[in-house]
Amino acid sequence: MDWKRTETLERIIVQIAELQSKGEGCFDEGLFPAQRVNRSIGYVRQDTTVFFTAVVVFTLQKIKAKLPPKVQELVEKIEEKALKTYPLFQNKDGLKTYNFWKTRPSNHFPNGYLFRRFEHFRIPDDVDDTAMIYLTSSPSKEELNWLKEKLILHANLTKLQIKNTYPEYRNLRAYSTWFGKNMYIEFDACVLANLLYCIYDYQLPLNQHDRDSLTYIRSVIASNQYLEEPFRCAHEYPRTVPIVYHVARLMGAFEIPELLPIREKLIKDTQHLLMQKQSLLDEIVLKTSLMRLGITEGVDVSRDLSTLTKADFEGFYFFIAGLLTAYEHPWLYRWAHSPLVQMRWECEAHCWVLVAEYVALFHTQKDKEAK
Repeated sequence: MDWKRTETLERIIVQIAELQSKGEGCFDEGLFPAQRVNRSIGYVRQDTTVFFTAVVVFTLQKIKAKLPPKVQELVEKIEEKALKTYPLFQNKDGLKTYNFWKTRPSNHFPNGYLFRRFEHFRIPDDVDDTAMIYLTSSPSKEELNWLKEKLILHANLTKLQIKNTYPEYRNLRAYSTWFGKNMYIEFDACVLANLLYCIYDYQLPLNQHDRDSLTYIRSVIASNQYLEEPFRCAHEYPRTVPIVYHVARLMGAFEIPELLPIREKLIKDTQHLLMQKQSLLDEIVLKTSLMRLGITEGVDVSRDLSTLTKADFEGFYFFIAGLLTAYEHPWLYRWAHSPLVQMRWECEAHCWVLVAEYVALFHTQKDKEAK
């Protein structure tokens, strides 16, 4: 590993470690600070979600072996602090599912003025946070088997049927984003990719719900729906770039026959996206995705990453909350894609870890080519 690459990675990981909360302000020790924003109406609130903490740890764990020993030790310290926060977000009744926000007591829309006052806006535990926490901790075999059965209880057509999707997907027995007794059913390609990553990573037996979830992912890409209407394909990640990233990450980690038919299309679509003007982080994410799919040509990022600052990440977001997404009435859903009724989440540490992931993967590929 050459000195400049080592220096860049070490600087980034140190920066991430410095961003991890030491217990200051509203952030519990070990969390990575985030903000929920709607800049079109001047809305900015500090947000104590666990999601970014789990995703940062997950990404660092996956690249740790590619880091120098000194930097690996720093990653382990970040991980140790982060995992101590997970119980704060565990199901309020002690079940092994997890919430986006703290649960005991409920702290939905933290630091807000309005939504936090109403029980209506308290969200149930979700598949996305649960999958990432399981992936970054050490669940027992019993806990994993329990989770698999729990997922089935909330899948489409077990009790309820999805409405807010394309008609051709309404009979898929795919997993929903949400736990919760009376919560509506929702399909999200990125959430499903994260959940399936967890299922494959722990080698859990596959069933019809897994196969139908893979069918959904394959179909929204094969049909171009993820390019033309990304919001309808992934309500929480309503842009094409994060859909590419999550699906490519899943395909890069596991041999999944059901997804092989879209591999070449996903590569070509990603290359085409890179021919268009992209923000720096979107460029990085797309090129990381190409490397996941086995493409190394043309994945050099267009600027010197050793000079990045927080200002380079301004406005970048991966996921949102759509305030009208939950309403299944067609008229209300028609407006759900509008930025005016969405909140976006921003996290500086997550931005840095996306850069670190790219640098580690890029130089790993270059080392292989040099041999």
